[in-house]
Amino acid sequence: MNYRACYILLGIACLLVSCGGELGSVPPPSYKNRAKVVTAVVAQATARVAPSNNSSNSSNSSQSNNSQSINVKAELWADNWFALYLDDQLIKEDSVPITTERSFNAETVTFPASYPMHFNVILKDYIQNNTGLEYIGTNRQQIGNGGFIGQFTNADTGEMIGVTNEWWKCTVIHTAPLNNACAAEANPVAGQGACGFTSIPEPTDWKLPTFDTNSWLAASLYSAAQVSPKEGYDTIAWKPEAKFIWGPDLKTNNTVLCSVTVFKP
Repeated sequence: MNYRACYILLGIACLLVSCGGELGSVPPPSYKNRAKVVTAVVAQATARVAPSNNSSNSSNSSQSNNSQSINVKAELWADNWFALYLDDQLIKEDSVPITTERSFNAETVTFPASYPMHFNVILKDYIQNNTGLEYIGTNRQQIGNGGFIGQFTNADTGEMIGVTNEWWKCTVIHTAPLNNACAAEANPVAGQGACGFTSIPEPTDWKLPTFDTNSWLAASLYSAAQVSPKEGYDTIAWKPEAKFIWGPDLKTNNTVLCSVTVFKP
């Protein structure tokens, strides 16, 4: 009986020692509130990576990522206007004002950043007023369309960091007109008849990494044929993984906010 009791006690002690590490472990922090991109995904933009794989970095890895700054080269084109932010820091605003009727141009900017990189953009299509129309009162009166494309590379090595694709999360804060028949109105008036519109302010602190974008939609993707990019677009050698993004309606979504987080591979 004494031997059996000893074996039982020894077995219990072994179980406690082998399980102790797991019982005391703490799961790593998760960036669950942000859209996530891993650089490896860029090579195949259509490939999906489970969110848990993107966010399960150890604390040591996160500290290493944050401590190393690299030079990022951003190449961007918008119809008609954009502002790029790293977190809430303005990196580049379209040099052609949104009040310019035909503002088509590409922009390139280089800036320091460290992983994880939280990119935010404000995107605007030119509209003459809240009708959502352009060329009002002429025989060209119409609803315009938007479109934005961008790619981010390591300025020193040329290594791809990220592109605009379906990993970006977006929300629309201005839509007009609410009825496409507005474009045929002889005297279109914002907020009347077919020319209704919706407009809401930017969410508070939406550019911060802690902002919850779970309710935002994945960016809608568009082809070059749908956007019809003009001046400046062909001056950049676009990677095939870079896609045009916008809200779900390329024509009536006039102001769109988009956000993404890029983690170090």
